Amino acid sequence: MKKLLLLVEHLWPGVTDEFKKALQDALVREERQKKSSILQEGQIAHRIYFVEEGYLRGYYLKNGEDLSTWFMKKDDFVISIISFYTQTPSEEHIETLEDCILWSISYDSLHELYQQFPEFNLVGRVLTEKYYVLSEQRTQNLRKKTATERYLHLVSTFPDISDHVSLKHIASYLGITSETLSRLRGKKWKNRTI
Repeated sequence: MKKLLLLVEHLWPGVTDEFKKALQDALVREERQKKSSILQEGQIAHRIYFVEEGYLRGYYLKNGEDLSTWFMKKDDFVISIISFYTQTPSEEHIETLEDCILWSISYDSLHELYQQFPEFNLVGRVLTEKYYVLSEQRTQNLRKKTATERYLHLVSTFPDISDHVSLKHIASYLGITSETLSRLRGKKWKNRTI
């Protein structure tokens, strides 16, 4: 919880002790084992998570195949954006890729904090902007970049991703086959620029 509070203080330098206490009271610490489901298709996302430890991924099912759409790691927030903000059933799944320690807050508690501490809305806005930009970058990468460029962007963003995420999920995220990913990874070792 300490890192989450430091993040809030960084984004909102005038944070009060009263707010910190209210936030701490609203947060729930959760330990989740590897391959735990955080959200399944059809469920409503009632919570947003801060990752203290671990890796998670979001994915969709299409014709029985799961397609990874994002990865989040330590110090990130995890949310099913559409489901959480609209409080409607999710079309995506969220799962842990390794044992995780998470801090979560409910939709209702978050909105109570926004009402009780209007300045906290700034924190919410800044974080929403950050994750919206990441979402747009992912979309543009898939549409505009080659497989090699997408791979290089991924490993620059998540340098240790192959230590935490299976190659199958990485390939799915990049929109390539496992064989293509193997070739890209092979080039990386022969030629340091790839």
